[in-house]
Amino acid sequence: MQVYAAITNTITKSTMENTMNESIRQKTVVGLRHACKGLVAAAAIFTGVTSATELPEVNWRMQALWDAGTTPYEFEKRFVSRVSELTNGQFTIRLFAGGQLAPSAQAFEAVRGGAFEMMKTFDGYEAGSIPAFAFTSTIPFGFPESDQYEAWFYERGGLEFAREAYAKAGLFYIAPTVYGQEPIHSKFPLNTLADVEGKKGRFVGLASTVMAEFGVSTTPLPTAEVYQALEKGVIDFADRGDLTANFEAGLGEVAKYVIVPGFHQPTTATSYVANQRAYDKLPDYYKAALESAAREVSAALRQHNVAQDAVALKKFEEQGAEIIHLDANTVAQGRPTAMKAWEKAAGDDELANKVLDSQVEFMKELGLLE
Repeated sequence: MQVYAAITNTITKSTMENTMNESIRQKTVVGLRHACKGLVAAAAIFTGVTSATELPEVNWRMQALWDAGTTPYEFEKRFVSRVSELTNGQFTIRLFAGGQLAPSAQAFEAVRGGAFEMMKTFDGYEAGSIPAFAFTSTIPFGFPESDQYEAWFYERGGLEFAREAYAKAGLFYIAPTVYGQEPIHSKFPLNTLADVEGKKGRFVGLASTVMAEFGVSTTPLPTAEVYQALEKGVIDFADRGDLTANFEAGLGEVAKYVIVPGFHQPTTATSYVANQRAYDKLPDYYKAALESAAREVSAALRQHNVAQDAVALKKFEEQGAEIIHLDANTVAQGRPTAMKAWEKAAGDDELANKVLDSQVEFMKELGLLE
């Protein structure tokens, strides 16, 4: 089988890359293990397919979360290519940049209405109407390692929670892309949590709720509008994406302070989401291809970011930005306030509280909470 051989080669290549240093290996090994599980599952489903003539031709359109040319967008190109490869070229997903098919803030409704079949999104954008989404996108002051957050999705029921939340909107949650911190880009020096009081900031989802507890006036601007908002002084500081993506977007030109770690978003999950009716029409092995490709890309992007964060910080410095490293004690001081915001975000929503309880329980198992 060509598909099985390709999967075997991918796994072999991963296991042979034993020259990486130990610190990177520890952060990525769980993601690699999960990706391999997905690949093996896909191989099992595809063993019954013997030729491209047995596979129906399907054509979808997908809008990415990011601008064309950015690193995350390049990984979305890998995703659609991998889906095509796993289906012998019969399942084609045409990729569009963020905002190209529909304004980013309207992508949710556009996919739900069938304007196009699929999107990459950040669940927190819709947390105001579906509270559970606050916890399937990021947990401020929560999981410090992306592997821990991804383990919650795949080992502690997070995937099922996310699918339940999206099902209510007529959408299907395929899988997350989980990676590490997103830094804060600021027009003012941020050395303590008290420095943010009275400032205007771009934050979305649960991060918006948490930052509001610290006295920030928050606005949930789409990713594509962050640069302009900083440039024109509409906001004083912002969350946007990972360090590499933010450098590529030019944020160092309009905000001279880069604050790490991103306490507001120590780990991040973006989401592959499809129109429910379109998804239901797919053969099972196409559905498996989507999930398998998604897990591969999640692991690959995360490993790329681990390797590139230091490179991106150096580039920001060369551009004239000042890097501010917050110590662990400073971040820890904000945790009690953040936890109150978690509860406030869940409110009386039954599903949101189930999700939060699940995450808190897992954090306790990991020794992150008492």
